[in-house]
Amino acid sequence: RVRVRVRVRVRAQGLRTLVPHELIRVFNENELELLMCGLPEIDVDELYAHAEYTGYTASSQPVQWFWAVVREMGAEEKARLLQFVTGTSKIPLEGFGALRGMNGPQRFQIHRAHGGTDRLPSAHTCFNQLDLPEYTSREQLKERLLLAIREGHDGFGFG
Repeated sequence: RVRVRVRVRVRAQGLRTLVPHELIRVFNENELELLMCGLPEIDVDELYAHAEYTGYTASSQPVQWFWAVVREMGAEEKARLLQFVTGTSKIPLEGFGALRGMNGPQRFQIHRAHGGTDRLPSAHTCFNQLDLPEYTSREQLKERLLLAIREGHDGFGFG
């Protein structure tokens, strides 16, 4: 722990020598990651190929709507989705098959969320898990998903 703190402090000091602290502090950690690392090129077909489902199958209507919406997203929205579900917008060097979670290898997961369709999708970044309510239309899913990834990246909760 001490080593990690020292490394973080040294990197932060180095960054502040290049960019004044006043300019950096307006960004949260997710925005700073995207600014420093750039937008990844997310291959939706590869992500789809490495996805797992609980309470849904690949042919479930909400899952099909989800993938259709993701395919329509721009690069920034795809990066925010990845960040929302996994905690980072970075793609593993070996591809999505090498995604890791808290306990080692962990695929991108979509779980059926119980409760009303008025709820937003939620995520458990330690498990690369998206909890997706069973929305009644593609438009409802799109609206709620985009709201969640745009506004719900500032914190986490316990479900």
